[in-house]
Amino acid sequence: MTIDHDSVPRPGGPLAGPHRPGTGLLDRPARSAHTRAVPAPRSHRRPVRSRLALPLTLLQVDAIALCAATGIANRAVDPAAPLAPLLGVAAVLPLLLLLNLTGGLYRTRLTLSVLDELPALAVRAAVATAFAVTLAGCLDGRWPDCGPATPARLTVLLGAQLLIAAVGRGFLYHLVRRIRRGRPSPVLVLGAGRLGRKVAAALGEHREYGMRPVGFLDADPPLLAGDTDLPVLGGREVLEREVRRHRIHHVIATAGAADEAETAAALRDAARLGCQVWLVPALREYGSLPTAPIAGADHLWGFPCLRVGSPALQRPGWAAKRALDITAAAFGLLLLAPVLALCALAVRFDTGSGVLFRQQRTGLDGRVFTVLKFRTLRPSNEHESATRWNISQDHRMGTVGRLLRKSSLDELPQLWNVLCGDMSLVGPRPERPYFVMRFSQTYPEYADRHRVPVGLTGLAQVNGLRGDTSIEDRARFDNRYIESWSLWQDVKILCRTAALMLHPDGS
Repeated sequence: MTIDHDSVPRPGGPLAGPHRPGTGLLDRPARSAHTRAVPAPRSHRRPVRSRLALPLTLLQVDAIALCAATGIANRAVDPAAPLAPLLGVAAVLPLLLLLNLTGGLYRTRLTLSVLDELPALAVRAAVATAFAVTLAGCLDGRWPDCGPATPARLTVLLGAQLLIAAVGRGFLYHLVRRIRRGRPSPVLVLGAGRLGRKVAAALGEHREYGMRPVGFLDADPPLLAGDTDLPVLGGREVLEREVRRHRIHHVIATAGAADEAETAAALRDAARLGCQVWLVPALREYGSLPTAPIAGADHLWGFPCLRVGSPALQRPGWAAKRALDITAAAFGLLLLAPVLALCALAVRFDTGSGVLFRQQRTGLDGRVFTVLKFRTLRPSNEHESATRWNISQDHRMGTVGRLLRKSSLDELPQLWNVLCGDMSLVGPRPERPYFVMRFSQTYPEYADRHRVPVGLTGLAQVNGLRGDTSIEDRARFDNRYIESWSLWQDVKILCRTAALMLHPDGS
């Protein structure tokens, strides 16, 4: 395992900079007089029925379009045959709905347009039909229960399906726009700068987006001309109160706030509260990024608008990640039991009694837990254990300790921490509370690492950020991992960790 051992930054490096007393483990540096500690927000989600109404209706539209198109294609080829719309659907429908789902075609959008979605609908319908035809050919050479899959039949099928789906979606979007105009949803705008005020004005004038701004959230709003009647409700500390007060389900974050770091923190809090967050960047060139309209890019009356994904802990695959952790940790402890026993005997012979080393580390949401390691060095006292950064070159370390650290075998007991839920296989490496306090004061993004459970290995470690390396770079990679988390990314990191174990550096 590529594990990040304790190490101290070089003079003038990661820890360089002013030091002030901390008020807590996850303190941020002072930014303005309005900035103060905000507790972790509690989740506030709208009813599942309202969130799934449009996606489920779109799914029904596509299913009806396929059934009707299949019947039309059958009748067109053989007019004497009875109209049987369901024949052949079972071979196409599951894959078609899955492709549309993964492509974002059932996702709620700000700007509803059938023409934007039509190319994606056509490609996925063709792929699903081709798969069904190939499957039927492998089975008996005929279209399932519907005669031969001739070019004429397939052409009529695809054409009718796209036409019916487009008409159905167009009618549905017309109804959605009417509902949005009649019952706009209250929305908060993060950032009371010039861009935020323009976006709020656009939402007020164009009610087809279904959003009614109720105010701005900005800890230190800039002094601008009074071009809006919307109030500035406060900073990040009032976010949860306003979300519950107005039943906010959408939050729009804009560039140009006086304190953009505080706005970014409020953005993350809004996502944890269950709100759908939209990001309006200052550069219009974001609208030219090579992202398909269905992939999360949208626009709000000409302003490029990006959908912010849900927090990693709320994504569907997170339960699978925990299942993977439990399974791998349990099997690892069983399969590596002989290795663990040999390491324990070696440590007992080298350093005496007490083969396990226990140390306080900071984990998810700043909670402190006890991490387990094989003892490679016996510190002189508890203060040294809590504040001594690097022991890799300590002359007191024996041959066994150096071997265990170089091979990362001293970290194997942490599989028990994974099994207990204190840690995960992949995540930001845990650090001692003393250093978490110092790093959080020096690097504003460091505390954001604790949004997910800490891990045995992580994205920073497989990119070489171990030992005496930049804390700022580690925090950047850790936050990149959190924002882009997927189960496949965990698998990639574990594979890279296994490869790096073949070339240990002992840092």
